[in-house]
Order: sequence, then structure tokens, then C-alpha cells
Amino acid sequence: MKIAALIVAAGRGSRASGPGLLPKQYALIGGEPVLTHTLRAFALHPEIQAIQTVIHPDDRDAYAAAVTVPELRLKLVPAVHGGSTRQASVRLGLEALKVIEPSVVLIHDAARPFVDTAVISQVIDALRSAPGAIAAAPVADTLKRATDAGFVASTVERANLWRAQTPQGFVFAAILDAHLRAAQGGRADFTDDAALAEWAGIAVKLVESSDRNSKITTQDDLAMAASRLGPDYETRTGTGFDVHKFTDGDHVWLCGVKIPHDKMLDGHSDADVGLHALTDALLGTIGDGDIGTHFPPADPQWRGMASSKFLAHAAQRVAEHGGKIINVDITLLCEAPRVGPHREAMQAAISQVLGIGPGRIGIKATTTEGLGFTGRREGIAAMAQATVQLPAIGPGARK
Repeated sequence: MKIAALIVAAGRGSRASGPGLLPKQYALIGGEPVLTHTLRAFALHPEIQAIQTVIHPDDRDAYAAAVTVPELRLKLVPAVHGGSTRQASVRLGLEALKVIEPSVVLIHDAARPFVDTAVISQVIDALRSAPGAIAAAPVADTLKRATDAGFVASTVERANLWRAQTPQGFVFAAILDAHLRAAQGGRADFTDDAALAEWAGIAVKLVESSDRNSKITTQDDLAMAASRLGPDYETRTGTGFDVHKFTDGDHVWLCGVKIPHDKMLDGHSDADVGLHALTDALLGTIGDGDIGTHFPPADPQWRGMASSKFLAHAAQRVAEHGGKIINVDITLLCEAPRVGPHREAMQAAISQVLGIGPGRIGIKATTTEGLGFTGRREGIAAMAQATVQLPAIGPGARK
């Protein structure tokens, strides 16, 4: 049989990766995107000859980064864009596979990175005598049917009940025809390909799998997935330094707090010297350039921008590398304004952006005893340091 795998990676779910971050299939576990682990499972299987991935149009760069590992190159065919539903995405992937004309196709969720060789092989073996076969796990828990009010109405007999997983394999021509007929008939409500196959009259055999082949849906799932791989973590430190001169005004922004003053700091954004230094420190932990690389001062879109946006971006970049911010520390060098009365507000502002407790945020201030430009009250300087825990495998890891 000519066997192809179709990996569905066009979803937008971010409950696992976090608000505002990339979808869960691009979250890092063990220093690599979830999708990379999933693709590798099929790429290394000796019977899989081609792998078609379906992605969201907005994820082209993330996908390109996820498929750089050498073992994926021989079997991957160009990715195609998905549709508004999983069902539509699968259909588009199947249509793209027509040029390959596989005998059978294994359809698999990108968010199931722990599918193993044995399960893939068992689904393929089942397809030698059946037009459809799916990985599934027998229900072990007692099931209860509830009333609308949330009370137990009855106990459901669990014998012969299974939890459907993926891969779900089918004779290629049969499942493609079923998807096309469903689309033409306006049916878009199937929750998996086995349900669509049932509707189309395709017999589907159950292949026993396990809870290890679970789907990543929430942040807890992602944490559990990372613990399965048991990555070696390392601690990295980044530093930042910034200076802004005074100009005419009536306030300064320092560490996310607006402080009344007889001057203001001059800058393209809000000139928050403390957050600028901290942004550089965080970017330094992952070797990701500096604030000017990500937010060029000549670009008019950043004029007057709140520096908390820059800091949030740096924190997101750390998270995308699988990093966890341990603590940050900022020292402000100025004769005025006084920082002490605003320290707690500064800690609270940074805490909200970085998602770490105020006890992990150091805010200090010192004068230069009248020496230098800060001593002459010509401006303010800031030094910052950030400590981050990162997986010791993946991009930028120790060799």
C-alpha cells in the first residue's frame, strides 16, 4: 500500500499556549513545537511515504520554524491552508493529496504528539482488511448522565464504549469521496472523520490505543506533556541598559508608572527607561536582539507607544522558547524624581505584564552623587537584569 499521513494543524486553540500566543500546536515541549514531535512520529515510521500538513494561513512562519529538523525533509510535501472547521481542513488536505494518489491515508491531530510507532502500525494493519480503522481507548471510568440542573440522572453502561483518538485511517478514495459528498450536501457538523465515515457507510475498525496518545488542550495538558519528555532545564541571565534625556514636560513614565515631574523623558515611545532596559534584558536571555530590533525607533507606528507593550512582546518571545521568567531586577539612576514612594506601583505594573509575583521584581534607585549627566539632572539611566529558565534542548541550547 502507498500510505500517506495527513496532519491537521490549522486550529486556533490557544488555551494550552496562553492568551495572545501561538496556537497549541506551536507551543514548545522539550524545546521543540508540539507539531514537530507529531510530524516526527510519522516521518520516522517506515511505512509512511508522504506527510501532508494542513495549516492556518497566519501560521506560515511558525510552521516553517517547526519543520527545520532534518528527519522531516524527505517525507513532507508542501503544506496547504485549512478551512474554517476541522472537517473543511481535512477535506482540503485530502484534495491536495490527490496528486500523490495514496492507497490509504492516516488522519491525525497535530496536538497529539505522543502517538507511537505501534499504534500507527496497528491502524495500518487494520486497513489491510477494513476500509477504515481508528485508534481508540476503552472507557475505564464510570459514566453518569446528568440532568439539566446538574444532578445525576443515571449511570451509563460503559461496556463497548470507546474514546476516539487519532490516527484515523481510511482507504483514500473512499474518505475523499465521503468528504466531498458531505461538503456538497452542506454537512459540516462531524466532530471527527470516523463520524463522517459512519454517515457515508464506511466500516470502521477499532484499534486499541492508550491514554498516552492524549490530545493537548489546556495549559495543564501542555505542562504534563513537557514533564513526559523530561527536558533538562538551564538558567540564563540577560542584562539591559538604557538612557533617556529630559525635555520640557510635566511627568515621566518609570517602570510602567506615570510620575508627576517638572520635566519629561525624551523618546520615540513613552521613553520609559526602566521598561526599555528590562525589555532588553529579557530578549538577551534568548539571544533575540534588542528593543530596537523589534521596534525600530524610526518606525512611526511606535510613536508614543506604552513601553509595557514592548515588555509584553519580550515576555511572549521568552514563552515561545519554552522559557519561564524567574525574577527581574531594575536599578534606576537619577537625582529625581524619588522612586521609593512608587516602588509598589511599579512592581504591580510589571507583575501584570510578566505574570510573576511582585516578590520576584526588584526595583531600586540610586543617585550618582551629583556626578555625570544624571547628577546634573540631564536625564535618567536604568540597568536591568532578568533570570529565565529555559529547556536545554532546542534552538540556542548548549552543544
